[in-house]
Amino acid sequence: MVGPTREEATDGGGNRYLASALVALLAVSGVTVALQAKASLLVVALSGLGGVLVGLAFVAYFKWSFRL
Repeated sequence: MVGPTREEATDGGGNRYLASALVALLAVSGVTVALQAKASLLVVALSGLGGVLVGLAFVAYFKWSFRL
């Protein structure tokens, strides 16, 4: 047999990696923008936290919208 089994194809393992990458990308983006603006350490940390929260909201929306 060629290709993944039915369980391997539907387990959603790739979606977790993609979701994690999206959250990380948004968090790093917020931090780099804050660093370029020469913000204080508190603002940089809050920007990273905000990026994580926005990323999680996007992932939740995509899972709900596309039934992943």
